[in-house]
Amino acid sequence: MLIRPAIAWITVLIFMIFGSDWMAHLSRHDVGLALFAWLFFVIVWGSFGVVHEAEELASLLGEPVGTLVLTLSIVIIEVVLISAVMLGAGDTSTLARDTMFAVLMIVLNGVVGLGLLIGGIRHHEQAFNLHGASAFLAVIIPLATIALVLPNFTASTPDGSLTSLQAVSFSILTIALYGLFLWLQTGRYKGYFVAPRADTDANEPAEPPPPARPPRKGEMAFHVLLLLINILPIVILSKSLAKVLDYGIAATGAPQSLGGIIIAMLVFTPEGISALIAIRRDELTRAINLCLGGAASTVGLTVPAVLAIGLLTGKPVVLGLPPASIVLLASTLVLSSLTFSGWRTTMLEGAVHLSMFAVFLVLVFSP
Repeated sequence: MLIRPAIAWITVLIFMIFGSDWMAHLSRHDVGLALFAWLFFVIVWGSFGVVHEAEELASLLGEPVGTLVLTLSIVIIEVVLISAVMLGAGDTSTLARDTMFAVLMIVLNGVVGLGLLIGGIRHHEQAFNLHGASAFLAVIIPLATIALVLPNFTASTPDGSLTSLQAVSFSILTIALYGLFLWLQTGRYKGYFVAPRADTDANEPAEPPPPARPPRKGEMAFHVLLLLINILPIVILSKSLAKVLDYGIAATGAPQSLGGIIIAMLVFTPEGISALIAIRRDELTRAINLCLGGAASTVGLTVPAVLAIGLLTGKPVVLGLPPASIVLLASTLVLSSLTFSGWRTTMLEGAVHLSMFAVFLVLVFSP
């Protein structure tokens, strides 16, 4: 349990002592690759520790609060990584856009597609709570449209960025909408986000179950402390990773969007694996909460954070997607709405989502 944070904190200590000298030799490819592999491994492994502690809290808090703790923990890591790279010296104006788009594609097409395919092979058809999936999509669609599509069609700026007034207004709107959703998710409509009982129609709202067991005194505080111990080294190491990533993309001439994809993979790998494990156990509602909840929180929290950084530091922030990506995003949102419009899923939906994910990967290297 403590091995992960111990290794992460040892890495932090080592980089505090030797990191400056190593960063001065990034032009040596062996040094750059070794540092990137080391930091990538430690951050991903540390993220699994965050997921473990969040799942421990989930068993104490019950659903959907437990899953919400997990998604918010992962998004905090994402925002920190994006912020660290944005504050670097390179051209990072499109980093937040690329990361949010990559998360949406990885989650809504990659993880959902692979999960539904695995679930279809193992269970033929899987039931889920239709009300919860519909609620997630009702939030994701406007948030994604406002953040990633609308900036390209405003007359105030020509490059997909926002004016100060637009940035402040859209940030407030995004936070308000996502905050209202969280309030309803954990309150009045909590039953929409738990699996329906086997003896009821999946279209009927489920009764939210109580926590699996009452937490012992101090147990919740203990796991919250461990959660923080696992997150903090990731936050500290993100600055070093940002420097290596920024230099590597510039030196190799790789597509700028690759930085966003790497960050998206870093932050969502543990949560994605948790979602696939849940699907394999025939817990599709939990997997949907993880995937769609991660997508909603990514847009709902990342947009205000990066716009605030842009306003405070003067860094340009371009949110509008290029035309091909807009088409792919719109198709993905329509497809997701169709996939989760019924109360059961099959292998066919999984195969279609995976085909959309393959198109996304092709467009990264051949836009």
